[in-house]
Parts: sequence; structure tokens; C-alpha cells
Amino acid sequence: MTEVNLELRERVYHLVSQIPEGRVMTYGQIAVLCGHPRAARIVGQIAHFGPTDLPWHRVVNKQGGLANEFSFGGLEGHKKLLQQDGVEITDNHVGNMDKYLWDPKNSQQ
Repeated sequence: MTEVNLELRERVYHLVSQIPEGRVMTYGQIAVLCGHPRAARIVGQIAHFGPTDLPWHRVVNKQGGLANEFSFGGLEGHKKLLQQDGVEITDNHVGNMDKYLWDPKNSQQ
């Protein structure tokens, strides 16, 4: 693995570890904040194989969609964990992305 990939992976881990309960971020949003705006798919791969103690369930696609291949129970597992966090899910999507999307630059959220 290259130094850039290791650095990106560590940045992703750090950012995901900060997502508060009841909030979500998108793969693309994480990629941009980590300095790699075209790396949303790479962030998804990092999430799929990342440490299991991070709140990966708080990461969704840009439309708020849940992951079919979520490591902890697939789509239903992803849905269950978000609902336990208090996030409304409708048709396997975050019900209101404006309400639940977390922006670490605006820590007042």
C-alpha cells in the first residue's frame, strides 16, 4: 500500500470515529474532507474492510442510501443500527438527509 493510501485510510478512520450518534456522512463527503474528492469508492472500500469498532453504519451514499453489502448484517443490519441511533429510514434511505447529515466543520450541529 502506498503512503498516500495509508494516509487516506488513517484520515477516513479518524473522521468516521467522530460522527456523532444520530448523524450520518456520505462516502463522497468523507473523501472531500480527507483531501481526495474523487475517492468516494475508495472510502467505501476502506469502510468495508476497516476496523469493526468504528461507526461505519453512519456512512451512507450520496442519496442517503444504505449499503447492500454492509459488513454487519447487510442492508437490514445497516438499517437496524441507524434506527438504533435515532435516524429515520424510509425505503432503505435516510429519511431526511438535511436533518441527519453531519458537517464536522459546523460542530454546532
